[in-house]
Amino acid sequence: MIHKATVQPKRDRAFDAHAFLSSAGIPGRVMTYRRDEVIFGRGDPCKHLLYIQSGGVRLSVRSSSGREAVVAILAPGEFFGEGSLAGQPVRIGSATAVEDSAIGIVEKDSMMEALHTHAEVWNQFIAHMFARNLEIEEQLIDQLFNVTEKRLARTLLLLAGSRDDDTADCVVPNISQQRLAEMVGSTRSCIGRSFQKFKSLGFIECRRRSPIRVNRSLRALVLH
Repeated sequence: MIHKATVQPKRDRAFDAHAFLSSAGIPGRVMTYRRDEVIFGRGDPCKHLLYIQSGGVRLSVRSSSGREAVVAILAPGEFFGEGSLAGQPVRIGSATAVEDSAIGIVEKDSMMEALHTHAEVWNQFIAHMFARNLEIEEQLIDQLFNVTEKRLARTLLLLAGSRDDDTADCVVPNISQQRLAEMVGSTRSCIGRSFQKFKSLGFIECRRRSPIRVNRSLRALVLH
């Protein structure tokens, strides 16, 4: 079942991803997708940045109850899949063509090199992505995490001493899931299920009797 609440981001029509990449000399390739064809799904490797050359794309997430929610409908000229640039190992949601579409695919390394070597490229790209992402992040978090998972994510970040300006993954000292359950106000079994979800999405890494590594992708999603 698809939840009808949809966030429609305000669009900067002066920004065009294809023109931006061409002017910056960033190589890419174009693939075509039919209406309702999945471009990427939750759990797929997060290796590329994508943009819409023609057509349209629906971004959606599935909640823990199995409900699918549309978080954005994107138009030609817009980027998506930018989690690859933030170190996200797998996709946390799905992207589907809403009509026959031509989708540009840019290798992560090519984009990162351009961002690091050309200040004007960095400034344009970041300004555009911030303007769009700030409008849909709250909806994404609400649909992706239930209340317990939100509290657990924030507790892990607090225990790790994470700050907005951190640029690396952070580590939580050894702590049992039972102790975390007490801190979060939940049960050991709920925390265990949340851990498995966080691990499958690439947000944390943990092994028995080892510290918990909180990946920067979780911090980026929760702190902002």
